[in-house]
Amino acid sequence: MTAYAIKDLAISDRLDQLAEGAPGSAVSLAWILGQLHERAFGLFLLVLALPCCIPFLYGIPQIVALPLMFVSAQILMGRETPWLPERLATRTVAVDGLRNLARRAGPWLRQIEAFSRPRQTQLTRAPLDRFVGLALVLFSASILVPIPGTNTVPGFAVVLVSMGLLQRDGLLVILGTLLGTAWIASLIFAGATLASLIKGWMGF
Repeated sequence: MTAYAIKDLAISDRLDQLAEGAPGSAVSLAWILGQLHERAFGLFLLVLALPCCIPFLYGIPQIVALPLMFVSAQILMGRETPWLPERLATRTVAVDGLRNLARRAGPWLRQIEAFSRPRQTQLTRAPLDRFVGLALVLFSASILVPIPGTNTVPGFAVVLVSMGLLQRDGLLVILGTLLGTAWIASLIFAGATLASLIKGWMGF
């Protein structure tokens, strides 16, 4: 299926069609990006963020976090279409994993689609989308924290924001941004508390 055909489908169906159109047992991030065409930023962010939502998964979230951060930074910089350097673009994703992801994510993506509609659309376009890009960079960075279980909340936050961008729904963007910001604040608080306890224990 071509990129032009994919763009006419509901978001929850695009992932299925993406997996079905794969030319082999694994596809590169460059191939996935090339299939998305319309609103590629939102769809690519969604594809990268969905694996991060799986609780206590380690490895894959850290692999996709760098491309996720790179693409988010491009929203911050005001690029109209996403681009990946060769080092990131050649990273591959197993097609079976892509199919499994589409199957598992489909039901709740459809629920989000049923809830969402165009509103507060100024948050999904320039210049306010640059603030969204900054938030996404921070959320992506928190996914890189090498502690099991720390990828799920920021992953959900990125999914909500990306769905908001795709659906032109500023409310989803706000909800995702609040969720991700609260998560980062909790990490900072936990880190400061731990540091304080260690200093007290060591007698500093």
